[in-house]
Amino acid sequence: MRDTRRSDPGVPAPRSPWDEIVPGLSMGGHICADGAGDLRRAVVADQFALVVSLYTAPGHGPGVGVEHRVTEIPDGPLLAADLDAVRRAAALTADAVRGGRTTLVRCFAGYNRSGLVTAQALRALTRLDLPGIIALIRHRRSPWALHNKTFVDYLEAGLGAAGRSADSQAARTTGP
Repeated sequence: MRDTRRSDPGVPAPRSPWDEIVPGLSMGGHICADGAGDLRRAVVADQFALVVSLYTAPGHGPGVGVEHRVTEIPDGPLLAADLDAVRRAAALTADAVRGGRTTLVRCFAGYNRSGLVTAQALRALTRLDLPGIIALIRHRRSPWALHNKTFVDYLEAGLGAAGRSADSQAARTTGP
């Protein structure tokens, strides 16, 4: 299994465990900073009907009876299979929100991987263009949301095109 978390020196921890981006759709992480700036665990109980986790850690929930879909992806360059998993997670998220189910998409800090899935879901849920979606996520969650330029590049290219590019890059790297 590839390492799914990377350290971002200089990037502050989020001030809240999760934030609502649009009604019924929240984005968050497994950690947040309290008022003094100390890190604390973000634990989900039964606040949501569906939790989509792109990173997991024991003891962070969700509670019993909450649907939990885990799709661990790295916080870095993604393979075509990872991008396909992102598309599936975003479609699940959009369908759940359309169906009136409160949904949390989370990763470690709630900035990049959760931002990638949330942005893709918002493409299906809203009429906003990509710059508007990114601005909305950064306004509602944090200015640090989607600071991973590679993930923004994937969104700009379209996840399908980015997946084809990742496949061709992997083929060039591994060779026959």
